[in-house]
Amino acid sequence: MSICPKNKHSKARRDSRRANWKMDALNLVKCSKCGALMMPHRVCKACGSYNKKEIIAMDD
Repeated sequence: MSICPKNKHSKARRDSRRANWKMDALNLVKCSKCGALMMPHRVCKACGSYNKKEIIAMDD
């Protein structure tokens, strides 16, 4: 058994497969406690809270 393909794939077919390898923009949401922009489902770096609860004690 060999790995070689039986037929040649065209360059258009190869390039259309690779066309979806792009980066998406970050999805940022406002923190419910301080209003700073943060990534969803993560602790806020500005105030240290998650879901309106203080998780990390931040120094002011």
